[in-house]
Amino acid sequence: MNSKFWQQRWQEGRIGFHQSDVNPELIKHFSTLALPISSRVLVPLCGKSVDMMWLAYVGYDVVGIELVESAVQAFFIEQNITPTITEFTSAADGSTLKRYQGQLAGQTITLWVADIFALSPTAIGDIDAVYDRAALIALPADVRPDYSKQIYKLSNNAPQLLITLNYDQSKKYGPPFSISQEQLKQYYDANYEIIELESQSSTLNSAAELSVTEHVWLLSKNQD
Repeated sequence: MNSKFWQQRWQEGRIGFHQSDVNPELIKHFSTLALPISSRVLVPLCGKSVDMMWLAYVGYDVVGIELVESAVQAFFIEQNITPTITEFTSAADGSTLKRYQGQLAGQTITLWVADIFALSPTAIGDIDAVYDRAALIALPADVRPDYSKQIYKLSNNAPQLLITLNYDQSKKYGPPFSISQEQLKQYYDANYEIIELESQSSTLNSAAELSVTEHVWLLSKNQD
């Protein structure tokens, strides 16, 4: 993970990926995960996403992972939550990790300030589903295979609601990056059944002239 790049983006306020409203695709398709109330949902590279607030209000515990501490702090400030902050040492690389934890609508929101690769399943606990709106598409191609394996490991192959973008990458370098269906299969086909729930035209704030398609996927545990 390129820590300096993301720290600078947040410091300069270049966070066009942040949405001020809850993602409508989350509202529309989250039920496809068929989760019991109070299940724990992992939100990788979560930033200060208000999608986490929505998940708590509809009855789910949230586990977020974010590299930039100011983004995590902003989430709790903006949602008027006073978190408990705990420091840990990563068993993976010896780095210092911070865990911010608070309550919203009777649910627990736990946000880790950490490189996602420094976390272990033991540290974050059981995960029942993954919601990935802006993580996979934020990563360059050489990092995505390791990322998909780490998500598989952290979630113990839990189902995922995943959102990707597809456009002519030669006309713009990400993030967000373009991801084709063929690439998606390379990352996830070994462990998941990949089902496309929806595709629709979209836009990028930084390249409004581009033709972009947004895809919503359900990744369920491969039964083979």
